[in-house]
Amino acid sequence: MRLLPKEVDSLWTLFTAPVVWAGHFLICYVSVAIFCAKPGLLSFEFGSLRLGIALVTGATLVAITLSALLAWRQWGFGAHDPPHDDPTRHDRILFQGFATLLLSGLSFVAVVMTALPAMFMTECLR
Repeated sequence: MRLLPKEVDSLWTLFTAPVVWAGHFLICYVSVAIFCAKPGLLSFEFGSLRLGIALVTGATLVAITLSALLAWRQWGFGAHDPPHDDPTRHDRILFQGFATLLLSGLSFVAVVMTALPAMFMTECLR
């Protein structure tokens, strides 16, 4: 039984990792902005918010890693070197897998960079 399909014939897979990163970005920055703008609104401390951001970051990195694994499998585990520019279905699927793998790597780094301020901040700055 396969957990992940080998080929996905949809462009939605190409946008999975960047969309997950964008969701993570919004969750992190909006939650900190609300917490710091209205300190009495929520009943928990900044340390709890940092823990929540760490948990969301971990789940986001797992989702992006799964997207990258699917892309790597679709690309043929790197057995076919780019460019994949022939007008065939096979080359289109290889190109999509390779592009998705690159976007997953970029999104992984972007998520880590988005979460870094929460690691170093200990309170809201005014």
